[in-house]
Amino acid sequence: MQPETGITAVAHVIQLSVAPVFLLSAVAAMLAVMINRLSRIVDRARGLEASLPGAAPDTSAALHAQLRTLSSRARLINTAITLCTTTALLVCAVIGTLFLGAFLNFDASVPAALLFVTAMLALFAGLLSFLREIRLATQTLRIGPH
Repeated sequence: MQPETGITAVAHVIQLSVAPVFLLSAVAAMLAVMINRLSRIVDRARGLEASLPGAAPDTSAALHAQLRTLSSRARLINTAITLCTTTALLVCAVIGTLFLGAFLNFDASVPAALLFVTAMLALFAGLLSFLREIRLATQTLRIGPH
């Protein structure tokens, strides 16, 4: 069997990179959702902080409790964003490793697999953090008159 030509090797690596690129798109969409949630948390916290100076003592205590919850939610969503961004970076590293393996003629299967598994673990942890933030948000959800 004759060795792959340069263009054939690149075409093969591009074929192998298609699935990770789709994964990058999905992670980017998740990041957009998470960033939007973080933005809403920050806006809500700023609104509550602005109402603190003139608040009655009992109202002030309730506002502080809400601010603590928002702080916890912000930490969780920040963790989720960090882990999902790490996932995206690791997937980029997988694609880069595949191309380096093709160009430098070495077996990139083990490093690519390790990077991909690490990316999946980071995504798993990020989604767990996201789920925890959503659970916290729904546990403290208040609908209707109080």
